[in-house]
Amino acid sequence: MPEVAATAIATATPLFTPLYSQIRDLLLKSMQAGEWKPGELMPSEMELAQRYKVSQGTVRKAIDALAGENQVTRRQGKGTFVATHTEQQAQYRFLRLVPDNGSAADEGPAQRQILACEKKRATAEVASALQLKANDGVIMVKRLLRLGGVPSIIETAWLPALRFKGLTAEQLLQHSGSTYGLYEAAFNTRVLRASEKIRATAANAESAALLNLPVAAPLLWVERIAYTYDDTPMELRQALYRTDTHHYQNDLS
Repeated sequence: MPEVAATAIATATPLFTPLYSQIRDLLLKSMQAGEWKPGELMPSEMELAQRYKVSQGTVRKAIDALAGENQVTRRQGKGTFVATHTEQQAQYRFLRLVPDNGSAADEGPAQRQILACEKKRATAEVASALQLKANDGVIMVKRLLRLGGVPSIIETAWLPALRFKGLTAEQLLQHSGSTYGLYEAAFNTRVLRASEKIRATAANAESAALLNLPVAAPLLWVERIAYTYDDTPMELRQALYRTDTHHYQNDLS
């Protein structure tokens, strides 16, 4: 195709963002700015329509998009609330290791043992994942999780030290809800989404001892980067899962 013709086609294709998507972005910016905090009731669709000078249908579609992204939750007869990790239904949103018989909720919350919680300098790998500079401060948290009393998960997480200043092992142990609920409540940092990589691996001497398995037993290695607003990475987490009585479940839609 001649260059002039190709340019004409590119110019004729408008860059168009649907109105509901623009309203969705404005609502998200208001949440990010703290106008409506996690767990708080948002204005009604009518009030938002008046605020942005659009139809209620447009606002409803914008809120539908946010609900589909787990940014907000609707409660029948009460309205729309900013989603929070402190809600009971959110406790298992990011825990994908479930028992072969039953569900994670049936099994109850994991029992947590903190193996380490200390400030370190970011390695090149950690700095890249968290969009930090090499040798920037990070808080490294290593813990062992027991499911149904059985040692099942070893997790190592790295957090930007400036964002999570003051985080202690005692704080992690005393918080009864999800870790992301703690980030939200104590550090004003809300995890909106996460990206994971998964591969098969084998237990080394250290992981085998912690998980009460023989050396070279099969494990699942999962690396997760969790993001807050503006797709800013807030946590790099690497975990080893034993899967002799559990499996990794991911629901796709």
